Amino acid sequence: MKKLNLLLSSFLFVLAACAPKGPATLTVMTHDSFAISEDVVTAFEQENNVDVVFLASGDTGTMLNKAILAKDAPLADVMFGVDNTFLSRALEADIFDAYQSPALSDVPAEFVLDSSYRALPVDYGDVCINYDKKYFEENDLAMPASFEDLAKPEYNGLLVVQNPATSSPGLAFMLATRAYFGDGFLDYWQSLKENGVVVVDGWETAYYTNFSASSGQGPQPMVVSYASSPAAEVFFASEPPADAPTASIVASGMCFRQIEFVGILKNGQNRDLAEKFVDFMLSKQFQEDMPLNMFVYPVNQSAQLPEVFTQYAQVAEQPANISYDDIASNRDAWIESWNEVMK
Repeated sequence: MKKLNLLLSSFLFVLAACAPKGPATLTVMTHDSFAISEDVVTAFEQENNVDVVFLASGDTGTMLNKAILAKDAPLADVMFGVDNTFLSRALEADIFDAYQSPALSDVPAEFVLDSSYRALPVDYGDVCINYDKKYFEENDLAMPASFEDLAKPEYNGLLVVQNPATSSPGLAFMLATRAYFGDGFLDYWQSLKENGVVVVDGWETAYYTNFSASSGQGPQPMVVSYASSPAAEVFFASEPPADAPTASIVASGMCFRQIEFVGILKNGQNRDLAEKFVDFMLSKQFQEDMPLNMFVYPVNQSAQLPEVFTQYAQVAEQPANISYDDIASNRDAWIESWNEVMK
């Protein structure tokens, strides 16, 4: 009887060992604006026998703070959404493991800002001033063609921006003015303040409450947003318009190019799957799905853009030129000085 029980136990052990294992879980930490098509994620899950859980963690700054505080016991395996305005902080905190994905062969070198490959580029977009075409036509008002124009009396009270201490596009726009004016950027902001510039905490308030083109009732016909926002206006319209109701000012130096990165968090539990997910984010399939979900541009040069992007989105030919090392050394001091001027 004992021998029979021993044989049965051995059989059950072998059976359990041979049984197919359930899917592993991969947790991906993201900012709140992350979005991707369900079928694209499902394809990755099925191919790798994994359940992907996306952990929305606030805006970029909030997400990064959470990741740094949980560095020794990470909340996720992978983190996506740190951009070049916050990249230095993430690298200084040493929260990422290095991984040189083979998929980087399809990514132009201009997007690879971290030579140690701890943070890999995924997408980019230009932060610019967007304007309400109808407002300027109805008021027979010429579009401002430079930063200096925005401080002229005819544009008094017509621009809403985001606070760079609380908003990623707000920080990007402030950095563009720093790149353009150098040490005199605070004097420029003083002139904007005197000309009635409106400052709000975040992009959603600026775009959906203050901007006249989005709600039809906002008081400002110019807003700091993205050069892809006009394409979004067309794509999400209940009835497709003949033309985009908005456009972007992409004059030399007036836009800041944001690049978003993905990294494998140190001390994570699923290194192999994390590497596969990073490869996946850089793949043509994922990269071609991003534009109509997050309205950003793919860094994979083989990815094709949707027609609404090629027709209505804009790319700045000469975005502001400021290194992330310079940002790293001065970001906090610049923000503090900006706050002193604008309070």
